[in-house]
Amino acid sequence: MTNVVPEGYHTITPWLINREAGNLIDFLLEVFEGEEIGRLETDGVIAHAEIRIGDSVVMLFDSRPHWPATPGFLRFYVADDESVLRRALNRGATLVTRPTELFFGDRVSRFRDPFGNLYWIHQHLLDVTPELVEQRLSDPKFIQAMAYVSGAELL
Repeated sequence: MTNVVPEGYHTITPWLINREAGNLIDFLLEVFEGEEIGRLETDGVIAHAEIRIGDSVVMLFDSRPHWPATPGFLRFYVADDESVLRRALNRGATLVTRPTELFFGDRVSRFRDPFGNLYWIHQHLLDVTPELVEQRLSDPKFIQAMAYVSGAELL
């Protein structure tokens, strides 16, 4: 019997379509320490590429001239959010929100890459129970943190 989802993939695989797919691939490989799986390129245009970041695959290709810009919004769980953010900023990303611990147990930061895509970077710090979530939701520290991240300009 054939698997519904091919080996090495998940049910959902994001596409990033960009006019500079090759440069975006280089950015992602460095920032997220990914691995290029494959690339189909014809006359300098990437028709299909795949990279693995952690346990997930991201597919990319160069957009067509008549297509509008379509930025991606991606969320990543990482072991060291500060080093990921530092690598991104060193490669030309723009900080959207600084690392901020939120009530549900993650520290979250956001950045925009030089190609227009937006990233939520999560480092899971604490497994929280429903009771702890309720307690943290009324804690002024977490109320202020949520107001900060919710109030950021995304685009």
